[in-house]
Amino acid sequence: MVDLRHLRRNPEVYREAIRLKGVALDLDALLALDAEVQGLKARLQDLQTERNRIAKEVPKAAPEARPALIAQGKALAEEAKGVEEALREKEARLGELLLQVPLPPWPGAPVGPDDSANVEIRRVGNPPDFSFPPLDHVSLLEKNGWWEPRISQVSGSRTYALRGDLALYELALIRFAMDFMVRKGYTPLTLPSYAREKAFVGTGHFPAARDQVWPIAGTDLYLTGTAEVVLNALHSGEILRLEELPKRYAGYAPAFRSEAGSFGKDVRGLMRVHQFHKVEQYVLTEATLEASDQAFQELLQNAEEILGLLELPYRLLEVSTGDMGPGKWRQVDLEVWVPSEGRYRETHSCSALLDWQARRADLRYRDGEGKVRYAYTLNNTALATPRILVMLLENHQLEDGRVRVPKALVPYLGKEVLEPCA
Repeated sequence: MVDLRHLRRNPEVYREAIRLKGVALDLDALLALDAEVQGLKARLQDLQTERNRIAKEVPKAAPEARPALIAQGKALAEEAKGVEEALREKEARLGELLLQVPLPPWPGAPVGPDDSANVEIRRVGNPPDFSFPPLDHVSLLEKNGWWEPRISQVSGSRTYALRGDLALYELALIRFAMDFMVRKGYTPLTLPSYAREKAFVGTGHFPAARDQVWPIAGTDLYLTGTAEVVLNALHSGEILRLEELPKRYAGYAPAFRSEAGSFGKDVRGLMRVHQFHKVEQYVLTEATLEASDQAFQELLQNAEEILGLLELPYRLLEVSTGDMGPGKWRQVDLEVWVPSEGRYRETHSCSALLDWQARRADLRYRDGEGKVRYAYTLNNTALATPRILVMLLENHQLEDGRVRVPKALVPYLGKEVLEPCA
């Protein structure tokens, strides 16, 4: 959510943001509704002032004048009731529209309608040059007996169940990522995979991406697609001290996404599934661009170091205005090489949102001058599986179909090569 006062003073800034980010929002209608709300508030104040004046006048008035004053007071009260009802209705609608107003992107963002306008920043590492015909990850899974093909009969499509060494590898990756983040000074948390609607509104997943989220029947809870939803709500309603910032969290939770709109995309294998596991980086900073930029680079560096330890070739993309989402100030994606597809695929998405989430989630702190301000938020993936397994299996495969384990993971598995499942 943006600052309504700033929006009133600078409508053209937000009109341009709406255009750049391709948001379907009529800003003129929003501003007109805001003017109505302000008018109703003024009228309500006038009515209350007049009622108070009459209430004080009644005891002093002559007996024959009192009935008329009392009737006048009742009429004002009745009008005030109607104004209050109209005000509640219009404020609710205004609140819905304000949730749709995008944050203006940083000046360096590439301008374009979608991911086709994203700009490559750099590449790190070289794709493997195999001396044998490489297999894709599904063939490797089948050759080594590393997944359970019956699982779709039990749990439906876009599900997976790993077996043998690969099951242990997935668990090792999660612990590896958590240990890495702890070494970087982040507080580790294991979190629930569900939250109330308010938390989703706070991150910006609601109302825009409601179709990606599964409700839990008979409750007011929804399954989360990232630990960010819970992390972003932890300090809601509090007023933090300046010296407490930045807050650095590494949150792990199983994640769930409906994959609405992805019909026919990545239906084979582990690339796009309904349930997955994710370690999320989250930072809450003071409200300065300097603090936000520093945290952004930190989050980005963490992800690059993780991919380096996993010995994977990757690239960084500066995400365009039309692809970054309404709440993003800046977004950089990391993509890892997938040999079977001959292209890079996203594994991490580093985002700075300034105070857009903080205003929605009520995340505040008291600055050095004693003023209460909304904080800035940032997030990035640390590691998400099983998607990262696609890249690890394909890039580190051996000629006999087994898969080499990166040196950083050997202590977690106690072996250097993933063996076939008996």
